[in-house]
Amino acid sequence: MIYSLNMAFDTTLVWFRRDLRSFDHAALHHALRRSRRVFCVFVFDKAILDGLPQRDRRVDFIHASVAALGADLQQLGGHLLVRHADAATAIPALAAELGAEAVFANHDYEPQAIARDAAVAAALAAQGRGFHSFKDQVIFEKDEVLSQAGTPFSVFTPYKNAWLKKMQADPSCLAPWQVEPYAASLAPGAGTLPTLAELGFEPSNLGELAIPTGMAGGAALFANFQARVADYGFARDYPALKGPSYLSLHLRFGTVSIRHLVRTVAELSARGQAGEGGAVWLSELIWREFYMMILYQHPHVVHASFKPAYDAIEWETGPEADAAFAAWCEGRTGYPLVDAAMAQINQTGYMHNRLRMVAACFLIKDLGIDWRRGEAYFALHLNDFDLAANNGGWQWASSSGCDAQPYFRIFNPITQSEKFDAEGRFIRRYLPQLAKLSDKEIHAPWLVPRMLLAQRGIELGRDYPEPIVQHDAARKRTLERYAVVKAPA
Repeated sequence: MIYSLNMAFDTTLVWFRRDLRSFDHAALHHALRRSRRVFCVFVFDKAILDGLPQRDRRVDFIHASVAALGADLQQLGGHLLVRHADAATAIPALAAELGAEAVFANHDYEPQAIARDAAVAAALAAQGRGFHSFKDQVIFEKDEVLSQAGTPFSVFTPYKNAWLKKMQADPSCLAPWQVEPYAASLAPGAGTLPTLAELGFEPSNLGELAIPTGMAGGAALFANFQARVADYGFARDYPALKGPSYLSLHLRFGTVSIRHLVRTVAELSARGQAGEGGAVWLSELIWREFYMMILYQHPHVVHASFKPAYDAIEWETGPEADAAFAAWCEGRTGYPLVDAAMAQINQTGYMHNRLRMVAACFLIKDLGIDWRRGEAYFALHLNDFDLAANNGGWQWASSSGCDAQPYFRIFNPITQSEKFDAEGRFIRRYLPQLAKLSDKEIHAPWLVPRMLLAQRGIELGRDYPEPIVQHDAARKRTLERYAVVKAPA
């Protein structure tokens, strides 16, 4: 059904998904303005949750954020209905139960979500109800940023330039979708939030990691970042520094507003308070939208290379490859920066962006393992897992994606370590067994004389593994492997 601003409803239902906030919310704004009474719901979707481990930090984060959303809606005079069911059937059933004439939601661009929403829309239509969806998690979507030829971009820089030009031409794209002025339409009530146990989950270590949750958590992180955004362009590359915004998890689940983030950094830049870092951070937000656009325009990337020629590459398989993959997953490669990065994701669900590139490149181009295996591992373990960004990042590292690094650009894990963790601070945090090595020695322990290692209480093979591959030899094999691809340099 096509949404018309002239339509008015008696009762509607707002379905929260990856937009867990009660402010600057497109679907909620439109529902409140067009309806006499608005109900709100969040569904712990069994179609998604049933495939997750019992201890999953993302479920903890969502659970806490849904609780915060419910409390905030209560403050506004409404309440949040919570269901634990298959969303595709639960939403039409709830709409019928409430007598809602329409369901309002915000767009989701992932193929499975698009299929789910189509099924929900069809079920609602069969009941004589509408389904109305709105742009909310991005500034520009789908076909909104196109080349002069009217085609989607496949290279980032021209996309970014067109994105910026479009934003500057129409600043209203950053305007918030107001909720509070229309909150009187929220339907009051009371509800209960299922416990993690009732959802089939056990508490993770999210609380021990002190990861801020909900709208308040996202706001606090952004306030902290604004004070150091000017240094972002430099600090973001060094995993031992407090360089990133740490907002990726909040962007993933919508506890922050992308319009507020972009508008704020633009205002800081206009006042000369964001430095070069502000422009670099905005570029990262545009990368996020670029990959969402690519996923929407080219859904085949979920299972195959963006550049089909790269599917001809023959990856390592068999027991040795499986053992190498396990060593990578468990941080036992013998390359300290790679192993520290894997320890970080395994212990916290977070991995620094520079290290995501290093770890991915090592798996693909040092171990010769299919990028899809690494992508799946990150998908399972990253708190901020987003299909578009994760897929885009892995295809970038494998050189198979749009605007990817050239296949012959192969990160050297030692020089990356020496450059971006020169003092070994990050490595020591996650590999304490190497703490006694000097700043020079810690990047390649196997090059340290065994006598010196013994003096530091380290025995390779016992306290820390020998390298599972020699980088120079692996690089040569990779160039041979990629020779089947007739790709431009």
